[in-house]
This record gives sequence, C-alpha cells and structure tokens, in this order.
Amino acid sequence: MANEEIKRASLEEKEAKSLEIIGEALKRFDGEMATTFTGGKDSLVLLHLFKRAGEGKVPVPVLNLDTTVKFKEVIAFRDRMAREWDLDLIITTNHEGLKQVEIAKDREKCCHLLKTEAINMAIEKHGWKALATGVRWDEQPAREGEEYFSERPGHTRIQPILHFSELDIWAYIEKYDLPYCELYDQGYRSLGCEPCTVKSTQPRGVGYEREGRSQEKEKIMDQLRELGYF
Repeated sequence: MANEEIKRASLEEKEAKSLEIIGEALKRFDGEMATTFTGGKDSLVLLHLFKRAGEGKVPVPVLNLDTTVKFKEVIAFRDRMAREWDLDLIITTNHEGLKQVEIAKDREKCCHLLKTEAINMAIEKHGWKALATGVRWDEQPAREGEEYFSERPGHTRIQPILHFSELDIWAYIEKYDLPYCELYDQGYRSLGCEPCTVKSTQPRGVGYEREGRSQEKEKIMDQLRELGYF
C-alpha cells in the first residue's frame, strides 16, 4: 500500500502492515536489533506488536532511555511491563552528560546529551545494527517524511507504526485490553521528561498531540533527529 492508502486503511490492515515490517526486520537483523519502550502509548503498541510477532514473547532486547527526570508513573509502568511481559530490558543513561547540563535550561543541549547521546551509546555498546521505534507520521512535523526502514549513522532505524494515528493507537490499546500509564487518564497526551511536559488543553485526536511537550524542543526536532533522536 502507498503511504496515503495505508493511512486510510482499517485498524486490522494497519496491524498487518506493522507485523509485516517487524517480520522483515527480524529476518534482516536476526540477533542484531532491539526495539524501544519509553513507557508511552506508542511504544506500548510497538512492543505488543513485537510480542505478537514473537508468538507471545518479545523476541529482541528492549531499550529504555532514562534521563533521570521521567515521571515516576512512567518508570513504574516501564518496570511493571518488564516484569509482566518478561522483557529483556536494557536501560541507557548518559551519566557523563548529566554532569554537563542543567536540566531543562538549555533544552537543545539537554535533549542531545541525555537522549540522543544515550541512544547512540547503547547502540554502539550492544552492537545493534537496527533499532525499532514507535514514531508516527502524524505525531510531529519532523516525522512526516519518515520511512519504515531509515538509514542512520551506524544502524538502521525501523519504524513499524508510522501509519497509525493517535486515535488508532488508543483503538489498538482498547482492542487488546492493554494496560497503559495512568498519566494518560490525567490529561496528558504525550509523555516526555517531567520538567518539560504539561497536560494537554485538547482531547485525543484534536489539535496538536504534542502541545504539552516543550515547544522549544519541538522546534529543533529536525536537528535532534539528524543526530540520532527518535
């Protein structure tokens, strides 16, 4: 299906496309890839799709990026899912970077050191040739032109749920009765670091999904992604 066609497809067709991408990735990068889990709704769906592809067990390591200033509810949910789904969870933190920044003051430097650098460190340390993420076309303008398999310095970025919308994500969570972080029921639509995330003023599916994120960071998303961010 072409990009515009898959965007208009049914949820079942979108699931099938995602599973096809994951299946191809597992064949191409057997034993040399990981997927990501932030504790948020999108990576939850990605993780469940990997679990389905692995016939009940997520078949690859699961990378979590910990900046040390995530919501405690997100961390608790991450740990719960690691236990309940028996994840091979790998947590990456740039401890040296933490010594060089004042959290949330210089957001470009902060995000680069605590997120981008931490991701790249983990990829290099574990020798992964591919990393799957839960980014979506409609979530952020910098992601609109993304492809399912996207070459990055030193690895391939795999993005199996690009074609899901925000409402598709919630429909999937409801369909499979998946647990999710409690913050979504408290008015948050997109979860980042606690100092840079506030509740949304609009309901799901309306307006800009990431309005609760630091808009200073949103403006430089292209730069951050060129360096290796999601």
